[in-house]
Amino acid sequence: MTTTISDQKLAAWRTFLAAYGMTIRSLEHEMLEDQGIPLTWYEILARLDATPEGQLQMKDLAECILLSRSGLTRLIDRMAADGLVDRLPCPEDRRGTYATITDEGRDALHRAMPSHIQSINQHFLRYLDVFDAQALQRVLKKVLDAEHDDAGARWWETGGC
Repeated sequence: MTTTISDQKLAAWRTFLAAYGMTIRSLEHEMLEDQGIPLTWYEILARLDATPEGQLQMKDLAECILLSRSGLTRLIDRMAADGLVDRLPCPEDRRGTYATITDEGRDALHRAMPSHIQSINQHFLRYLDVFDAQALQRVLKKVLDAEHDDAGARWWETGGC
């Protein structure tokens, strides 16, 4: 494995991190300000709402949103206390648990969605033309495909995540 990275590639990495960090901080601030919920909560609600049953196993949800299982458990407990999700036992895996979106969670998600889409456009999409968007998607998909080339590991394409 090589330990040298071209200056241009390293600059691309650093620019990616800076753009990601700045954008996420803006989206987080606006979600809290406008909707009173953290951006991570919105992401969880969106992931659950996107499934046909409105639920995912906690282990799958943790992978989708890149949290440890214990971190996700604490987060889901707080969301459940606010009535946005329920935790249900998994009949096919006695050790497993489902996180399930509630009607109140769907309402919160749908209330937040228009302003969140507007924030994404304001802080990111408006800077891209169609060619930029296609190039960015192609590059990021190349990374995802290479890093997750195991069978069934393409979670970003499955709709569950």
